[in-house]
Amino acid sequence: MAVLKFKELKKMSNEEREKKMKELKMELIKSKAGAAKAGSSKIKQIKKIIAKIITINSEHGNMSKVWLA
Repeated sequence: MAVLKFKELKKMSNEEREKKMKELKMELIKSKAGAAKAGSSKIKQIKKIIAKIITINSEHGNMSKVWLA
């Protein structure tokens, strides 16, 4: 998984960010299941990207329903 920068996320449309959020949530679930084997650095990275997306959505007034689901 590549690290997404704030500028890259800001350039995305709302639909693209929501799609990315869904992908990250699924990846987070999978990573948590395998955390005992691989460690938690990947989980931290995923959580940071999710936080960036939520921040951008709140700045634009587009709170993502994906996160609340």
